[in-house]
Amino acid sequence: MSIRLLGLLALLLCLSPASAAPAADSIRIKDLGRMQGWRDNAIVGYGIVTGLAGTGDSSTNKTTRQALANVYSQFNLTVAPEQVQSRNVAVVLVTAALPTFSHEGDTLDVTVTSAGDARSLVGGSLLMTPLKAANGKVYALAQGPLSVGGYRYDANGNVVQKNHPTVGSVPGGATVEVGVDAQVLSAHQDVTFLLAEPDYTTATRIAEAINARMGSALARARDASGVTILVPEPQRADLTTYLTQIENVSVVPDRRAKVVINERTGTVVSGGDVRISKVAISHGDLKIAISTQNIASQPLFIGSAGPGVRTEIVSNTRVDVDEQNGPGYVGPGNNTVADLVQTLARMKTNTRDIISILRAVKAAGALHAELVVQ
Repeated sequence: MSIRLLGLLALLLCLSPASAAPAADSIRIKDLGRMQGWRDNAIVGYGIVTGLAGTGDSSTNKTTRQALANVYSQFNLTVAPEQVQSRNVAVVLVTAALPTFSHEGDTLDVTVTSAGDARSLVGGSLLMTPLKAANGKVYALAQGPLSVGGYRYDANGNVVQKNHPTVGSVPGGATVEVGVDAQVLSAHQDVTFLLAEPDYTTATRIAEAINARMGSALARARDASGVTILVPEPQRADLTTYLTQIENVSVVPDRRAKVVINERTGTVVSGGDVRISKVAISHGDLKIAISTQNIASQPLFIGSAGPGVRTEIVSNTRVDVDEQNGPGYVGPGNNTVADLVQTLARMKTNTRDIISILRAVKAAGALHAELVVQ
């Protein structure tokens, strides 16, 4: 790990002792979660991609032959599935997300994935495919040319491939036929705000901030993940304006102390005010190298050698021990992870050693934060 990257890591994590506990900023409630009932709906369909240059499903795929025969029957063409031998078609699964408050005529992006043994979907076009939700109803129709971010070409046993050519997309390829609406207001004439990161303290602060803004006790923290807000009768006719006022109430969220470590990339991310107790750290490296050299020992005079004189193989073994003194550090009490990382960076400790040290500090019980290892 280069010194520049290590210095960048220290810059991201470190704060001066005077700014170890920075003033928290207020955040709008709408940035901390969502209203209950506000969700996307998954829709899926089964269709056919045509126009492939011989890279579609093989003739042994009975599903493709049957599907194409069904398409022909829609145009008054009677073709037996056994007679379909085209390699220019492929059966696919089409997926999309139907957002809240979708209306008829809105367009959606769809993802197309091969469901057979097609080699590539490059150049293909999706035939009209109905997209259904979990209740079995059709909510959108998808159709259009595919955009594939890869390719696959083969000739004479040679194959050249980039990315996944059996997955494509149709931007704006689906048209919403049946709109959906979100049922935000419950039967009890209240709405529930759901936190993206459940926390009792944050939920309580949100309820208090809403009550202070509205001037009455309308909100209460239901649990760590939800805040129930009563909608007064005059505001029920104009629920949009009322929820707009709720969403723009500012609050100071509480946060848990976390240190995130990614061992694959050597990345450490931590809040600047994550505390550690007084701890002593010593990190070193002991290297032992054992080498063996074989030498053939010959008699001094070959002609005068006796019956017991012969060539011998002599092995000379050498053991080298190299102990490098690693960084030593004794942290005072009431310190932070940022201070520790800054100190280790000044001692030219590489990032992976810092990760090992942080894990050891956590195991010793001196790191007062949740250690997340990715």
